[in-house]
Amino acid sequence: MARSYKTEAVVLRSFRFGEADRILHVYTADRGRVGAVAKGVRKTKSRFGARLEPLSHVELMLHQGSGELHTVTGAALLDPHRLTREDPYRLSVGLVGAEAMLRLFIEQERNERAFEAVTRFLTVLDTLPAGLRGRAALDPLGLAFQLKLLWLSGYFPHLEACVECGESGGLVGYLPRVGGAVCAACAPSETVDLTPEGFRALLALVSSPLAEAHGLMLGERAARDALAVVVSSYEYHGGFRLRTLSA
Repeated sequence: MARSYKTEAVVLRSFRFGEADRILHVYTADRGRVGAVAKGVRKTKSRFGARLEPLSHVELMLHQGSGELHTVTGAALLDPHRLTREDPYRLSVGLVGAEAMLRLFIEQERNERAFEAVTRFLTVLDTLPAGLRGRAALDPLGLAFQLKLLWLSGYFPHLEACVECGESGGLVGYLPRVGGAVCAACAPSETVDLTPEGFRALLALVSSPLAEAHGLMLGERAARDALAVVVSSYEYHGGFRLRTLSA
């Protein structure tokens, strides 16, 4: 395996390290999730510090040494997603999506569909109207993206029939431990209650292209139902909660 390589990547997270460096968590087109150190990028004269902001789509030159962190030796900006990063609402939705990628895709393993999903998500996010208000956790685009990530991760919820008895009618909730919907007769105490509107919203979010997700007319209760399925799936299958969903 070459020690130095070039790859497209999306910067998912960045934090300070030492006096002038930054640690980056990036999702690459060629190797999946990679941790990297960008040395000296916080210096005023850094050649590429401004290109490595979270949510940026970049082309990186990386060097793989003996440690876990790769070293950034070059960076070219493909799309800064400036419209998203400069709008508080869009930025909040984007950071939810970035954290979901971080928690669900933890391996250094190529996944073309996951990389395509995150780049598509950010491109569509740039097109949302400026100045939107509300809770970013309930945004239809953000919910649709997270449900698609769950599908790519193998945790996709089965929603069209009861996973216990197979009945398609009378569905009342979602059971995380079996990854699907349940009817009233089969629902145990740990069932996440869902309304009929919530079921319809979930199916629409899953089946719609990301470009159409924000145009879906979800009521607040339906959006909260969809969020409950996402959150319970994270907690049961991954054992984590997204910090950004509490913002």
